[in-house]
Amino acid sequence: MDKKLEGAVQLAFAILIVTAVLYFSGDIENLKQYGYFGIFFITMLSSATLFFPAPGWATVIAMSAFLDPVIVGIVAGIGSGIGEMTGYVAGKGVETMFGDRIKQVNDIKKIVKKYGTPAIFVLSFIPNPLFDIAGIVAGGLKIPLWQFLTACILGRVIRYVLLALLGAFTIHLLG
Repeated sequence: MDKKLEGAVQLAFAILIVTAVLYFSGDIENLKQYGYFGIFFITMLSSATLFFPAPGWATVIAMSAFLDPVIVGIVAGIGSGIGEMTGYVAGKGVETMFGDRIKQVNDIKKIVKKYGTPAIFVLSFIPNPLFDIAGIVAGGLKIPLWQFLTACILGRVIRYVLLALLGAFTIHLLG
C-alpha cells in the first residue's frame, strides 16, 4: 500500500474512533453500574478521544468510594493506556502524510526522540492536555507499540491509583 494512502487510512481510523466515542458519550455514564468492567471501558473511551477532554478521572474518584481504590486505579490505568492507542495510530498516519510540517509537534517530538519511552511514561503520568500529541509523536516515530503501551499504562496506573486513593480518602472524610 502506498505510504500516503496508508497514512490516510490510519488517520481516518483514528478519526472514526473519536467520532464513535463522542457519539456514544451520553451512554458512558451507564457503564458505572458495571463496576470495574465499567471503569475500564469509561477510561478507555475517555482516553480514546483526541484533544477533547472526557471525564474518565471523575469516574475514578466517584467509584473509589464504592470499590477498592487500588484496583479502581489499576483498572482505570490499563483502560486509559489502551485508549491512548488512538493517538498512536493517528500519529502513524499524520507522520506519513505531513512529516515535520506541523510545528506544534516539534517540541514534544524532540523530547520523545531524546528520552524515548521514559518521556512517554512521565507525560502519561502527569495530567496534561499534550499527551495526545505525545501519542501522535510516538506513533509517527514508530516507537514499538508494546513500548508505547507499557510506558503509557504504567504512568496511567500510578496516576489513577493515587487519584482513586485521594478520592476514597476525601469521600470517606466527607461522608
